[in-house]
Amino acid sequence: MMTADEMTSVIAQICPMYLVVDSAGRFRFAGPTLQKLRPDMTWKRKNFFDVFDLQRPRWVTSMDDLLKTAGAKLHLQFRESPQTSLKGVLVPLPDGKGALINLSFGISVLEAVRDYDLTSADFSPTDLTIEMLYLVEAKSAAMEASRQLNLRLQGAKIAAEEQAFTDTLTGLKNRRAMDHILERLIGSGTDFALMHVDLDFFKEVNDTLGHAAGDAVLQSVARVMVDCTRHSDTVARVGGDEFVIIFEGVNEPKVLEALSKRLISNLEEPVPYGGQMCKISASAGTTLSVWNTPPVSAAVMLHQADLALYAAKRAGRSQHLFFEQGMQKDEPQTATQGIS
Repeated sequence: MMTADEMTSVIAQICPMYLVVDSAGRFRFAGPTLQKLRPDMTWKRKNFFDVFDLQRPRWVTSMDDLLKTAGAKLHLQFRESPQTSLKGVLVPLPDGKGALINLSFGISVLEAVRDYDLTSADFSPTDLTIEMLYLVEAKSAAMEASRQLNLRLQGAKIAAEEQAFTDTLTGLKNRRAMDHILERLIGSGTDFALMHVDLDFFKEVNDTLGHAAGDAVLQSVARVMVDCTRHSDTVARVGGDEFVIIFEGVNEPKVLEALSKRLISNLEEPVPYGGQMCKISASAGTTLSVWNTPPVSAAVMLHQADLALYAAKRAGRSQHLFFEQGMQKDEPQTATQGIS
């Protein structure tokens, strides 16, 4: 039978960014990488909600609530600066006296490596290739090597399948995933809205500050879009600076208009990079499935949203328009001649 120290040592090799909390939410153990993020803090007996701001699920306000999220993805960040964003998964301990929480950086991994001077030794071996940590139950750490290998292979398979539908730079869904989701929604007859978003002035960022700055801006844009949408919505990067947002179950233009204004306003916040501020905005065009005669066509809806987007750009950029019949008359000669 392993001692507590031996068990935590084994866990640290598999998921070095772990937390063990008791039933009151106080820290019992913290992994070595997590301790490196706050080297001056005494982790033991600190309260989870004093250290972290749990952003999703939003209904979690207590340790009892937190335990009910077992197996679900958690979105959180440090309350104190630097407010690094983290993702996590919780598993209750077998004795019912707390939980083990495995954490990762998600798409914030580049900033974390820079801010905390992390190296490969601070990550699980699988994190080097798939940029995601998969939680292994604490008891599996004591199993034979063949069992551990099998679990790792299963995790790699799941990650590979997920990666096929993920944009590697931003962590958002990619065009392939968008096509799959549209096919599912249309096949089920579910109402949905489709918004096409294109960044304004992004080319100037690349031209003046370089592609690394452009990448940083795209990652910031991805975070803003995820924050402005629901968990059930789909945010996909479908081109260099083009995004599509699918709002499942939404058919109210007023709701979409309010969201688009908030999204564009948030995207206009300058993004710091290399001592300079990258300034962009966004234009957007939206169409709704209820505006189309069945059977609804994904290609038609994408074209409608595209027309509305370019109408917004011609109207002065940094704004949102809904598709209207007749916009075809104002369509540019070629899509490649659209305004950036």
